[in-house]
Amino acid sequence: MSILVNNDTKVIVQGMTGRAGTFYTDQGMRYGAEYVGGVRPGRGGTTHLGLPVFHDVKTAKAETGADASLVIVPAPSAADAMIEAIEAELEVVVCVTERVPQHDMARVKRALQGSKTVLIGPNSQGILTPGQCKIGVMPTKDAKPGGVGIASRSASLTSEILAQCSAAGLGQSTTVGIGGDALHGIGFVECLEMFKHDPDTSSVVLIGEIGGREEELAAAYLAANDYPKPVVTLVVGRHAPEGRRMGHAGTLSAAGGLSAEEKIAQLKDAGARIANTPQDVVAEVLAATGGI
Repeated sequence: MSILVNNDTKVIVQGMTGRAGTFYTDQGMRYGAEYVGGVRPGRGGTTHLGLPVFHDVKTAKAETGADASLVIVPAPSAADAMIEAIEAELEVVVCVTERVPQHDMARVKRALQGSKTVLIGPNSQGILTPGQCKIGVMPTKDAKPGGVGIASRSASLTSEILAQCSAAGLGQSTTVGIGGDALHGIGFVECLEMFKHDPDTSSVVLIGEIGGREEELAAAYLAANDYPKPVVTLVVGRHAPEGRRMGHAGTLSAAGGLSAEEKIAQLKDAGARIANTPQDVVAEVLAATGGI
């Protein structure tokens, strides 16, 4: 099985007719995911990549039966696109757009309250259930089906660790890029809860970094629950200069915030296995699962 997306997921793309939208829609279709249409205001009634294009998400959902959306529009329009998908009650919305203004994301967070939508991102690599469904920009070359659930804040480390897991015979149930921005949708805790209930996920890998509170929240969740599956964590940024922004909005070691070492200590105390480097992740998963 998997979490959030599978063979039955029907995807529309908001921004499909743009250059990036065209490229990643084509990639997703070539992978075998069921892409059923796109949304571009003013282009409704046309086709693109052999798929119908609609003026709005509500119409696209009604006409295609879509239950998921890929938002791949410029940052100034991303919040409105996410909110439109939330109001249309799509089950999963993946936003890969970077540099969405934080005040815009505050509006999106309000729209999510009480909604039926799970938001992944923004600034996300997307979600991948190997052999079934890809939504976003995550590479698929090294992905293999299996029992390791991965949730990550870092796109580059996701690709690296996914490849190392597959090379060691450790396939993945689902890989979720939760995004690196300070304000975002689904986080580590929600992923842990979903992976807990997925019978085909035998272990979980969390890839964290400095900035934000995702690792702290995950540690609190693990400490408060008798989690039934091994959790391996990698937190990078131990040598980052204090107080300096490191690449994106979520990675900011602000004064008074937890350092990488403090996050690692909390996760260890909560029962997670600690990988000190990316190269240690596979060894920790194998030690925890006996190679399952």
